[in-house]
Amino acid sequence: MRPSHRRPCPESGDTGARGSFGERAAAAFLRTRGYRILTRRFAAGGGEIDLVCRHGEVLAFVEVKARSRDDFGRPAEAVTAKKRRRIAKAALAYLQLLGNPAVYFRFDIVEVFLQPGAMPRFGLIPNAFDLPEPYLY
Repeated sequence: MRPSHRRPCPESGDTGARGSFGERAAAAFLRTRGYRILTRRFAAGGGEIDLVCRHGEVLAFVEVKARSRDDFGRPAEAVTAKKRRRIAKAALAYLQLLGNPAVYFRFDIVEVFLQPGAMPRFGLIPNAFDLPEPYLY
C-alpha cells in the first residue's frame, strides 16, 4: 500500500473525509521528515491536537490544516489565536499526563493542499507559534 501522501486526493466533497485524508497524508509526510508519530487526535483540557510527534529531542504538537481552495487564504491562517489557545491547553494536558517532564516542545503546522485526483502538496511550518499567554510551562 502506498503512503497516504503519495495517493491522490479523494474526489469527495465531504469535508470530514478530506480532513481525515489530509491528516493521514500529513502524518506520512512528517515521517519522511524524521518525525515519529506518537498520538493522533489527542483531546483533553478543552482542546485537541491533531498529531503529537517526536522530532529528534523535541516534542512537536502538530496542527494539520487541509484545504482544497485558497479563497480564504493559506491553511495556516485558519489557526487563529483561539485555536492556538485550545491547542496549548491540550498540549499542557498531554505534558501533565507525562508527569511534566523537562522536555523541549514546539507547535508546528502542516498545510495540506488538496486537489481532487492530484497528489497532495505540503507546507511545513515548524515552531509556528509560541505557547500563548497566559499559559506557562
